This record gives sequence, structure tokens and C-alpha cells, in this order.
Amino acid sequence: MRIPVIGFSAWSGVGKTTVIEKLVSVLTGRGLRVAVVKHDVHGFEMDQPGKDSWRFYNAGAAAVVLTSPDKAALIRRGYSDLETCLSMIHDADVILVEGFKQAEIPRIGLNRAESGKGWTDAPQRFIALVTDEEAPDVSVPCFSFNNTEGLADFVQKEASIMQEKDFTHFNSQGRARMVEVGGKDETVRTATAAGRVLVNEQTFSLIRSGGVKKGDVLTVAQVAGIMAAKRTPDLIPMCHPVAVSGIDLKLWLDEKRLSVEIEATVSCTGRTGVEMEALTAVSGAALTVYDMCKAVQRDMVIDQIRLMKKTGGIHGDYLREEGSNE
Repeated sequence: MRIPVIGFSAWSGVGKTTVIEKLVSVLTGRGLRVAVVKHDVHGFEMDQPGKDSWRFYNAGAAAVVLTSPDKAALIRRGYSDLETCLSMIHDADVILVEGFKQAEIPRIGLNRAESGKGWTDAPQRFIALVTDEEAPDVSVPCFSFNNTEGLADFVQKEASIMQEKDFTHFNSQGRARMVEVGGKDETVRTATAAGRVLVNEQTFSLIRSGGVKKGDVLTVAQVAGIMAAKRTPDLIPMCHPVAVSGIDLKLWLDEKRLSVEIEATVSCTGRTGVEMEALTAVSGAALTVYDMCKAVQRDMVIDQIRLMKKTGGIHGDYLREEGSNE
């Protein structure tokens, strides 16, 4: 399930960090696992010259991971957008975000009278307000800077609501719908799926020798799998059309298992993943192997169609454990 994300928006000096700090303390005291993402436009330094990690990084390492019995840290080169940052977090009940003003996430607005800067956006565009001034005439909850408990109640409730609504394919009337992804950032996404067709010795021999009457089984199945991946939204009702940028489909014979092994890797730059495209590619190729060989053998088994790995997206990377379901 997707981790709820709530942002905090205010001009510099209003006290976002202090509010988030107090909120984290209260929420963790209630047993919630809270993560925080902060965008620092001025840059930051978390390493010290001369330390091992500093030496590795300055020697040119693309990434350095520090780990100890009680904490771990990742230092890597280059800018990370919000979706990339969120994808690194897997063990939290809610994520609080400071900064990333352009990201389309629910936000709590903050304003302090002495700053004289006002709100960063129209107050009604926030899901809640924190201020030491008279509350604006808007229909969103308003909290004082000292009411951390009340703000924590609100955040906890909102996080629960977000989890209930998260990526359901049904509307409030229980009817199927396509999930809205327009507000998500476009990122590079990949997915690899695999599967196999189990055959007997005669079929295996015919495929290997090219003796199947319908033609070259592996070549035709490869083309079929690529075509299937491109037609995924036409086959799976709630899949979004995706501008696929690459499909790498491989088929090979495994003599020990007496099988046609299939692996597909699909990539795109978009707002939703390509897991279904990779799985559809494997399925299409497997069905084509069956179709081309069914005159020789009808008890072939299409087996172990599965997602092997995926990268990109707010849910983070996935890698299938070695030997899973084998």
C-alpha cells in the first residue's frame, strides 16, 4: 500500500522545521513510523572531510552507503526529485515533506504574523492551516503553532483516509474506474517479467530443430510478445496507455527442464509503471509457443509467469527473491 504523503508549505523563517519536529515527536509517541523528506535549496553536507565515506565519495563513487547497528545513510551524486526520494522509503506509516513546492501532494500551509509574508498559496488550497493570526474564512481546519496534539490528530486521520483511498480501482459507488495518475511525476520506469512453457521431448526436439510446421517458434513468439506488450491497455481494462520506449524479449530452450524460457524487460518514461506490459509480453509469447506447437502436443503447461523486478515510481524498486515460487 502506498505510504501517505503530506507536505508543509511556508516562507523561510516561519517555522516549518520546528512544527514538523514537534509533530514527529508526537506521532512517534503514538506508535506511528514517521519519515521526513526535506528539500534544501542551499545544499547540505552530512559528511566530514577525512572520514572513510568522504574519501570514497571524493574518489568518485556514484553512491556511498553508511550503516551501523542503529542507523544507515545513503549518499549519492545528483539531484533527486520528490518521487525518487519517496521511493527510498518503505517502512513508514506517513511521510512529511518540507519543500518541493511544485509537487502535487496534499499540503498544510503555515503563516506567522511577524514574518509579514502571508501564505505561499491561497489558504483554501491547503488541507489545513497553522497560524498565529485570526483564521482565514476558509473551510479547512486551522491550528495554532502550539496545538501540536490537534495537528497530530488531523495528520493521523488524513493519513488513514489516504490509505483507504489509495489506488482503489473502484469509485464510491463500487463501480470500476481507471486510477488518476495525472498528478504524478514522469520518471524512468522499467519492469522485467519471466515465464516458461513446459513441453515434452518430442516438442522440444522439433522446436530446437526448426521442425514445427508453423515455422520458427522462438522468432514468431518473440514478435508476438512484443506486439502483446504494445496492446496491453486494449487487453487489461484498467491499464493506462503507456508510451513504451523499449521492449527486450528473449526466448531460449532449457534442455534440463524441457522448457521454453521467456523473459521480457519493458521501459518507459511516464507516470505509471510497465509491470503489466512486461507480464503481457511474456504471456503473449507463451501463448504463441502453445499455439504453434499444439498440433504436436496439447498438454503443454504455461508456468511461472511472474514479475522479476521493477524500478521507478513512488512505490520504489522491487526485486524478486531468488528461488521464489520455483
